[in-house]
This record gives sequence, structure tokens and C-alpha cells, in this order.
Amino acid sequence: MPGWLEVGIRSLVGLLLLFTVTRFFVRKPIGETSQFEFGLIASVAIILAVGSFQLEIPIAYVIVSLVIWAGMAIGIAFLSMKSLTFRTIISGKGIPVIKDGKILEDNLNKEHVTSDELLRKLRSKQVFQVSDVEFALLEGNGELNVIVKKEKQPITAKVLNKQVAPIKEPETVIMDGKILDEPLATRGFNRQWLEEELGKMDAIVENVFLGQVDEYGQLTIDLFDDLIQVPEPTELPLLDASLRKVQADLQLYALDTENDQAKQTYQWCADQMEHVHKMVSAYTKA
Repeated sequence: MPGWLEVGIRSLVGLLLLFTVTRFFVRKPIGETSQFEFGLIASVAIILAVGSFQLEIPIAYVIVSLVIWAGMAIGIAFLSMKSLTFRTIISGKGIPVIKDGKILEDNLNKEHVTSDELLRKLRSKQVFQVSDVEFALLEGNGELNVIVKKEKQPITAKVLNKQVAPIKEPETVIMDGKILDEPLATRGFNRQWLEEELGKMDAIVENVFLGQVDEYGQLTIDLFDDLIQVPEPTELPLLDASLRKVQADLQLYALDTENDQAKQTYQWCADQMEHVHKMVSAYTKA
């Protein structure tokens, strides 16, 4: 067999084996793996890479080495899932480096983390001042998790005691100028509805790079031509304006009429409409 053909076959088989082996690993980014886990995965890849072009190495040797290293990697991943003690030994555990707003220098030295590295890790968490940090934990994979002080945390709807609309994932209904029927049906719409909505925006499917439908049934699109301005959805703002107009009209009727009973009725209706508007404002302003 020609050498180039054997290298091609070995490389193709090695790629398929690498794909098969990695399917057994836990699905997590490389940055979240421990140093030991990363070393095992890298070793499997190196064995396959070297075995694919080093023709003087018998293929049986490559397979034996692969079985040992891949079996070890898969076994460690399995044991890590089953045993907290084993997982702690392999991946380590989090160590606090800032507590009660104070830097724990001894823990930094123990983990060989310099002050520059600490500042860089804080900046990656959008924290630029150490005095803003209440607690920081250095995880086993080197990632830093941070809790900023209460007064430095962003204001949330819960803090303001405000009602907000629930968030659901949008459905992508157009991709690369092609309609995706399944997610479109998930939202309860069809192609006719989609074409009508595109018509309101003076767009056609072929010119749409990406189109999504949110939880309120609003279509937003991004066109291939970035110079064309796409109008924003108006259904929810129009609904909000309509509710305000009805409330204002009822109050106006209450002021205009001289009939006391009618005045009370109009005012009661206006108050009820104001209550309705407050209930749905979290949705109409989403």
C-alpha cells in the first residue's frame, strides 16, 4: 500500500476514533476542565495524530495505547460523576481569595496567583475595583467567581418590587434566507403569516439573513444588506397607546357629562382601565 494512502486511512480512522471517544466525555468547555482532564484529552489526540503518520509504528501499538489512555479518561470522567471525593481529588475545590472585602494573600500564594492575575480575573468579571468585591472564589479550573457588594450590584426588578414579563427563548424562523417550518409551527404560525409580516417590513425571505419570533409573536429580522433600516415591531407599543387612549377618553367623558350617575360610571371604568394598563404594562413595554 502506498505510504500516502496509508497515512490518509490512518488519519481518517483516527478522526473517527477521536470523535467517538470524546462523545463519552462530559459536555463542558475546555476552559472548565481540570488540568488533569485536559492532559488526558490532549494525550488521546496526540496518540492519534502521531499514529496517523508514523508508519513505522504498528497500528496495533497505536490501538493499545489509545485504549489505555481513552479508557483512563472515560473512567475518570465516570468516577468524577459518581464520587464527590474523587472529583475533589481530580478537579480540586474552590478556595476563597477575597472574603468580607479583604484579599486573602495566603490563599493567593498557595494557589500561585499573583496580584496582577487576580486583577485580570476580576476585570474579566467586569469588576475593576477590588473594594467593590465582597467575596471571590477561585475554582479548581482557575476560574474566578465573584460576588460584589450589595450597594454595587445592579438594580433588579425584584429590588424595585416591579412586575416584569417572563422571558422565553425566541424561535429562529428564518436562517440564511430560508424558512424553518418547525420553529415557526412551534409559535403557532405558518408561512402565510410570516410572509404577511415580512410584507409589513417591505422585506422578502430571500433577503433575510436571520429572523426570530419572540414570546409575544413579534417578528424581528436582520437583512443581508446592512444599509437597509428595518422598522421595529409596533404591535406592543400600539397596544400600550390604545390602552392609554381608552383610559383618557373615559376620564374625559367623566369630566364632560353633567349626569352624576354617568360621571361615576365613566370614572369607575377609567379606574379599571388604569388598573388593566398597570397589569399589562410589563408586557407591552417588553
